[in-house]
Amino acid sequence: MDETPAPMMQTQAGDPGAFARLDLARLPSPAFVVDEARLEANCRVLAGVAEASGATMLLALKAFSMWAAAPVVMRHLSGCCASGLWEARLARARFGGIVETFAAGYKASEIDEIAALSDTVVFNSPGQAARFGRAARAGGADLGLRINPEHSEGEVPRYDPAAPGSRLGHPVSQLEAAHLEGMAGLHMHTLCEQDFEPLRRTWDAVAPRLAPHFGGLDWLNLGGGHHITRADYDRAALSAFLRETAAATGCRIFLEPGEAVALDAGILVGEVLDVMENDGPIAILDISATCHMPDVIEAPYRPALLGEPPEGKGIAVRLGGPSCLAGDVIGSYRFARMPRPGDRLAFLDQAHYSMVKTTTFNGVALPAIWLWNSETDALGEVRAFGQADFEGRLS
Repeated sequence: MDETPAPMMQTQAGDPGAFARLDLARLPSPAFVVDEARLEANCRVLAGVAEASGATMLLALKAFSMWAAAPVVMRHLSGCCASGLWEARLARARFGGIVETFAAGYKASEIDEIAALSDTVVFNSPGQAARFGRAARAGGADLGLRINPEHSEGEVPRYDPAAPGSRLGHPVSQLEAAHLEGMAGLHMHTLCEQDFEPLRRTWDAVAPRLAPHFGGLDWLNLGGGHHITRADYDRAALSAFLRETAAATGCRIFLEPGEAVALDAGILVGEVLDVMENDGPIAILDISATCHMPDVIEAPYRPALLGEPPEGKGIAVRLGGPSCLAGDVIGSYRFARMPRPGDRLAFLDQAHYSMVKTTTFNGVALPAIWLWNSETDALGEVRAFGQADFEGRLS
């Protein structure tokens, strides 16, 4: 039996920024807090790349779907990409603009409504396109096909859509001209929290295979996973690449960042419930890795803690959640002093993916959602959750 530990993803969370001065006692616990000012700053960066490159920027709802913030996002981006019927409904009703929908598999009972809601429907395979393409076109959507470039850049295999045996996208080595009949464009998504160079290498690997088809395509969607709003991202190189690619292919270029929209724009606030000793100190929090930050276990990765002392300083304490799952452990963290019940803490960069993946497993409460503006210090509750939300998911 292979007991090799899964590779650990490295958090790309940056400086805590304005969150370093937010008084956590002003908030309930647990709670997600999104900084409206930082969110808008990220969207301005993305809009700047769109203007410099001519590309169209869409928000990937799978990463960040806080529709209370839609007015901020839609001041700068052109629309959303959805992952199925429910997200397509959300995109059309709450965000507006362009709606592009991709799903690994569509249901016959949903395709008509998806097409009516979407400007573009992207299929995961020629088989799905053959089955549902006519209905999607009749609903007014143009059609696209997702390809698998068969070129891996992923840090962790389970998050690599181009890994061998991937279920995402039609392998480019199997692409035939007949597969593109009726298709307006091609979609590919192979990156995860990455810089520009992995995109360039992916394109260099796949472009020769696609070149024979460029004359018949209207658009290319280069997906998400681009960490465009990170301080060290080479945005000038990206903009130049996008301009060159549009000129070489004759296609309109789309990008669909998700994490980059909300990067470093949110925290998850929690409270220490108990401190115990078992082969070292353990603090039990009202934050659960299992229920509130599942990527901590699934990726796995170690989220950054607001105000953690530098390596080699402080007291190491293992942090765990309140659920009965033995593996509900966030990780080991350093503290200037031993935590006490009632202490507040916060994990950084939790606006994307964490918020959309929460569950009420074991009856653990869902974090409230709050919106803060670090420039004006305005702070308000967007939504709180209670017993009815827990029971409403059961029967």
